[in-house]
Amino acid sequence: MSREAISIAITGASGAMYGIRLMEYLLKADKTVYLMISSPAKVVIATETDLNMPGRPAEIEAYFTEKFSAKPEQLKVFGRDQWMTPVASGSNAPSAMVVCPCSTGTLTAISCGMSRSLIERAADVMLKEQRKLILVPREMPLSAIHLENMLKLAKMGVTIMPASPAFYNKPEKIQDLIDFVVARVLDHLGVEQHLVPRWGD
Repeated sequence: MSREAISIAITGASGAMYGIRLMEYLLKADKTVYLMISSPAKVVIATETDLNMPGRPAEIEAYFTEKFSAKPEQLKVFGRDQWMTPVASGSNAPSAMVVCPCSTGTLTAISCGMSRSLIERAADVMLKEQRKLILVPREMPLSAIHLENMLKLAKMGVTIMPASPAFYNKPEKIQDLIDFVVARVLDHLGVEQHLVPRWGD
């Protein structure tokens, strides 16, 4: 099961709805999702959305399972220090991981192999097992430190996808902008999507 699952980590950068929308689409696409939400991300979710999300992993799991009509056991939510989970070991790691949005602090920690939290350890596992790791930073402007860390990770095979929605599809609402970014992430995960029109279509 783990090798077919996709991990999503939502960290403390602005743009929590990118990660939540990605989770929603993957669940609707019948994918198994492992979800990790950092403490700063919970603050961002409370600030940027109207979601009444609970605080504990089991409660968050039940909340999103019901909200997105997921199947039993399709969504698993892991806490910061739950080290006995599939994402913490290369022997049972998922097929891909997306950090969306990815704070620059998380970006730095991943680039240095810090592994102080489950999110950082999960990303480190993806690197050492040479599996797909996608980071969606949402920050501006970018310092030389941020850019150097992105380049360092890109050279390791990490896909860096800044949350930069396009406008050629003539978005009419915020959801259209969110969906554009999520659609590009889904493309790189190899998950079929019809969220936005493609260039030239």
